[in-house]
Amino acid sequence: MNGCVAQSPTGGIEGAEATGPVALSVEGVSHRYGDRLALDRVSFSVSPACFAALLGLNGAGKSTLFSLATRLLRIQSGAIRVFGHDIQAHPGEALRLLGVVFQPRTLDLELSVTQNLLYHAALHGMGRREALKRSAEALARVGLTERGRDKVRGLSGGQMRRLEIARALLHRPRLLLLDEPTVGLDVKARADILGHVRRLVAEDGIGVLWATHLLDEIRPEDDLVVLHQGQVLSTGKTSRFVAAAGAEDLRSAFTRLTGAGVGSLAP
Repeated sequence: MNGCVAQSPTGGIEGAEATGPVALSVEGVSHRYGDRLALDRVSFSVSPACFAALLGLNGAGKSTLFSLATRLLRIQSGAIRVFGHDIQAHPGEALRLLGVVFQPRTLDLELSVTQNLLYHAALHGMGRREALKRSAEALARVGLTERGRDKVRGLSGGQMRRLEIARALLHRPRLLLLDEPTVGLDVKARADILGHVRRLVAEDGIGVLWATHLLDEIRPEDDLVVLHQGQVLSTGKTSRFVAAAGAEDLRSAFTRLTGAGVGSLAP
């Protein structure tokens, strides 16, 4: 396989029929807020057990895309499928296979760490015994076992993000969407969270779409979707994107393709 992300020359999805359902299939998705076109015929796919970065400036349409994929917004045009299940026609099947970490914090600060997990488990119809077991396993994996009884309010920003990732994985999805998950965190916390997510891909075979505008979070070997002003400008390996632009690095390649100023991306 050449990569985890694909887009056909016509804007459709390549290979889905021949190789079985991809983890995430976005097909010709457009979305408007009144007169403003936020997404314009966006098409790409992410394969299972792959880490793909969705790179774009603030306002590129990344959060809108995530809201559509999780049914927070209604799809106006096009389709989104999770392992072959249409998010509009078969939301139950699709959402069972999907975990998400949104950019804004969505934890209840006045509940304990474990209570936040148990509430999420109940929403997925999980029995209390199974929920407690999975919660303990999830907290151990993200290094928060000792904080289980503490209120979330007492956690650091990095610990809150780790808890949100643990919560997103509690129902054992096969695809994880993360929208700017490290914004506002220090360097060590960012590295820890990114390392944890990459291990999920390598060890558990989870597919990941990691939305970011932080260039140092993307490796040359990562698969990349470049989203700019609501349009997909490029898909494929990051190294190939840089080479095709005749650039020395990702920052220069992005600037050449979009015309965005070098100060628009960090670092």
